[in-house]
Amino acid sequence: MTDFMGELCVLSGNAHQSLASKICEYLKIPLGQAEVFKFPNDNTFVRIKENVRERDVFIVQPMSVPVNDNLMELLIMIDAAKRASAGRVTAVIPYYGYARTDKKDQPRVPITARLVADLLTAAGANRILTVDLHAGQIQGFFNIPVDELTALPILVDYFSQMPSENLSVVAIDIGISKKARDVAERLKVPLAIIEKRRQGNDSNAQSLNVIGDVKGRDVLTFDDEIDTGGSILSAVDALKVAGAGDIYCCVTHPVFSGSSLEKMVDSPIREFVATDTLPIDVGQCDSKVTILSVAPLLGEAIHRIHGGLSVGALFEYHG
Repeated sequence: MTDFMGELCVLSGNAHQSLASKICEYLKIPLGQAEVFKFPNDNTFVRIKENVRERDVFIVQPMSVPVNDNLMELLIMIDAAKRASAGRVTAVIPYYGYARTDKKDQPRVPITARLVADLLTAAGANRILTVDLHAGQIQGFFNIPVDELTALPILVDYFSQMPSENLSVVAIDIGISKKARDVAERLKVPLAIIEKRRQGNDSNAQSLNVIGDVKGRDVLTFDDEIDTGGSILSAVDALKVAGAGDIYCCVTHPVFSGSSLEKMVDSPIREFVATDTLPIDVGQCDSKVTILSVAPLLGEAIHRIHGGLSVGALFEYHG
């Protein structure tokens, strides 16, 4: 196949080098060499240590903790690649930070997800590749192409091995119900929804009731990310009150703020499944926690973008 752009190059900041390495293993290419560090005055320095002139450059950098540092690294790496005459620069952002601030839902607040989009564009990104945005409208914040992948097939494939005669999928809020419905349809099981309300800026949501019958049934909760764990733990309590059996949880992005991972391990959840869009110390994970890699998904998308092939064809479903 003839390359659509110049020679492929994958670079990584400090946010998730293990994922970048796995992507390169899938693509059968070496990880590009770059130097990224902070000076004693806290300024970030980037130097790309190989020729990227006219090359098709992909920079892998989720906005993981510390979010602002990793975002700044990404912006500076994009700028460095553009100034080194890269043919095209794609920001590969497995987890898009500030995605929850996607609208003005209170007086005098910013739309930070749009600000981040403007920063990425101003830095010189030609394209964005990401996974399971918290809000779909974020794609519209960009005036450059955005390819949003989904980890849903990876998660569904893992749980498809479970007996489905007594299983229900549960969306932990109404906002995620469409994706949860897709999971339920692929697994060919019923769907239930947790109704919840959030008070002000409190990151812990109060679950109110379960819409759908889960009594005596095993349940699989689905959400795009887990942060403090408040929403999922409240959902688990509501499901237990409603008479649910074994509870399994799956999310794309394991943010795991504070002690939330330990809370998941200590909860009645039987198994927690997430992907590696964010770095997670597997050594801290109990046997309850399973991490699935999105490296093949991102690697194939990079291959298709580089070769001018359809990315959407990855997700054609004929169930």
